[in-house]
Amino acid sequence: MTAQHDSPASAARNANAADENQPAIRSAVTVSLVPEATGGPFVFWNGLADACEQAAKLGFDAIEIFPPSAAEVDRSRLRELLDRFHLRVAAVGTGGGWLVRRLHLCHPDALRREGARQFIHEMIDLAAEFGAPAILGSMQGRAEGGVSRTDALTLLQEALVEFDAHAARLGCPFFVEPLNRYETNLWNRVSDVSAVIDALKLSSARVLADLFHMNIEEDSTPDALRTAGKKIGHLHFADSNRHAIGFGQTDISRVVDALHSIGFNGYLSAEILPLPDSSAAATQTMRAFSHFFRSPSSATANA
Repeated sequence: MTAQHDSPASAARNANAADENQPAIRSAVTVSLVPEATGGPFVFWNGLADACEQAAKLGFDAIEIFPPSAAEVDRSRLRELLDRFHLRVAAVGTGGGWLVRRLHLCHPDALRREGARQFIHEMIDLAAEFGAPAILGSMQGRAEGGVSRTDALTLLQEALVEFDAHAARLGCPFFVEPLNRYETNLWNRVSDVSAVIDALKLSSARVLADLFHMNIEEDSTPDALRTAGKKIGHLHFADSNRHAIGFGQTDISRVVDALHSIGFNGYLSAEILPLPDSSAAATQTMRAFSHFFRSPSSATANA
């Protein structure tokens, strides 16, 4: 495990973690409900009940859900579990539309593009029922199959305007995640999405910054976070190798400093490989979160 060292700024913030002027940064952990995603970067895999119970025991504030579709989520059951374990929904991923149905927003087939838009609209509705944002990640797709990069970006922007307006009507943010070059040839860097938000004057869209993708694409992860500033709405809390923070080589103290400098008050969500197993990955995530942020919930879990 990589040793975690505080920078002077981080050490000072840890010493003053109770300062009411510091924004509350919250913890979340991912749960996949999609069998086709087996082996992917999600911590829990054995259903919502198991994920909620384990997340609560470790002191997480919320779960981030990756469902196969909006229709396949039992809302009543989810509400009951959230109430029982005193958790919230941090976000809802839409990537099941790609994994299960091979839908994406830049597909050469117009019917599949329309199917992708409808799928994401339904996910925004689902997430909003729990006061949460939906995430556009893998469903942004790629420029391929006769669709040029210029045309693909136009299609993405048109869809994003729709999603932004729909999320605004429901009173929730909408997260857009830049992915690394091996997953898409469109939006790879935080600045790509940040620039689109500005250019289109979007009111609900925010950047989901994923530390794993940023490790591949950014010249400096802390600088990218600082430049995007308030447009950062959510962060995937992953080390350089997509394991739990502390199991790779990311200098997390510099990331922490950048998050505090922009007044970030969203979720740090562990979208990571469940290695060496789900329990160990979740435990190490909470250990790292508690070390750097010392939230009330994590302090309880690690007392």
